[in-house]
Amino acid sequence: MPRKGERRPRSYEQGDPDGLGAWLGRYLEWLRVRGYSERTVGNRQNTLEQLLEWLDARDVTRPQAVTRPVLERYQRHLFYLRKADGKPLSFRAQHSRLVPVRAYFRWLAKQGITLANPAADLELPRVERRLPKCVLTALEAEKVLDQPDLTEALGLRDRAILEVLYSTGIRRSELVRLGIYDLDAERGTLTVRQGKGKKDRVVPIGERAVHWVERYLRQIRDGLVMPPDEGVLFLTRFGEGFKPEPMTHLVRGYVDAADLG
Repeated sequence: MPRKGERRPRSYEQGDPDGLGAWLGRYLEWLRVRGYSERTVGNRQNTLEQLLEWLDARDVTRPQAVTRPVLERYQRHLFYLRKADGKPLSFRAQHSRLVPVRAYFRWLAKQGITLANPAADLELPRVERRLPKCVLTALEAEKVLDQPDLTEALGLRDRAILEVLYSTGIRRSELVRLGIYDLDAERGTLTVRQGKGKKDRVVPIGERAVHWVERYLRQIRDGLVMPPDEGVLFLTRFGEGFKPEPMTHLVRGYVDAADLG
């Protein structure tokens, strides 16, 4: 939605069903149908509406008029943009605004609305991808753990993921390889396969983390899995095992949402 006092971009006008705004509305509905949380949908809507406002000011109102040079100009706009305090956007903030842009135009291309994806080769700002190591206090960690929306299936899955990471300290590459039989709830252990040094090891896992993993297994995983079931513990919304980078983005999103200052 436009911020207070701002006009709605022309690409939202009801008389143009082929405008960028009309297609944005369809894209947001597509996300909802596929189980994305309202928080995620809302964040993408706000981010993409900023792009639409910028395009509208340059008389670009339809998807077919958006080219790679246009998006590169928008990327430069973000680089030179200043916040209310006069400071520039961080590279992480610039990156966060451009990722939904790439996803939106990738979707438009798949729908056949554009002949090609103009954002396909858009180079994103480099950002530090490492998760914080031993820097969160107990209260800060609890705040991060409380971020997932437990009224949604994926929120419950994400809480289990965060609990396992917090309880065991395993790496993201190890987390994505966990199988459903690697948890020994009775002994309170987790088998990490092909971990550091390509060796298997057994690590302790707390009762609370065990509780959340078992709840995920009982209530959520069967609804996500797609045959053939390869036994991967944590699954994406598409029923596949995670890759390390998407897992990092997922966890980083919750750390950022906790606003630890």
